[in-house]
Amino acid sequence: MGGFKKFSKAGDFGYTSLLKGQRVPKYDPRVDAYGVLDEAVSILGLARALSKNRKIKKTILNLQKKLYGLCSELATPPENYEEAPFKTSKTHTKEVEKLIDEYLKEKSLPNRFIIPGKTPASATLDIARTVVRRAERKVHKLIHEGTIKNVEIGCYLNRVADLLFTLARVEEGLNGGLKKRKK
Repeated sequence: MGGFKKFSKAGDFGYTSLLKGQRVPKYDPRVDAYGVLDEAVSILGLARALSKNRKIKKTILNLQKKLYGLCSELATPPENYEEAPFKTSKTHTKEVEKLIDEYLKEKSLPNRFIIPGKTPASATLDIARTVVRRAERKVHKLIHEGTIKNVEIGCYLNRVADLLFTLARVEEGLNGGLKKRKK
């Protein structure tokens, strides 16, 4: 049977490869950042499976794909950045802002602290949001240290976390949690 190897043993001694083959320790801050995003993508998969809303499912799937693209950007060594298969741009950030606006067109967010857990889907989206926030902190550290030059990654992750908060509240709203926007 061909295809993907079940195990390569290449990481058995604590090293992994960035794109283009550069070997780095598994605890390298870049690996840590894209590893946290990989965790977020998996949690988003659970949120998508739990959601009963087609639009939210589609939004989550598209977001998962973009976050995987961002993982590849983070895994690209600086000297090979021009060849990166994905580059986060202001357009990506604006797309997320537009989604937030669309979801909140007719409903408004509560103006109080939210305790997650009203529905399985909303709770899972809130977990994904906190994981994205963790990735955002790691990315900003890399930006501040000069390891990552694309500051838009931090902006994008900030908006993604805002979107996940919004989606969680919309999921709750499907169960009576959001208020209609006053006209």
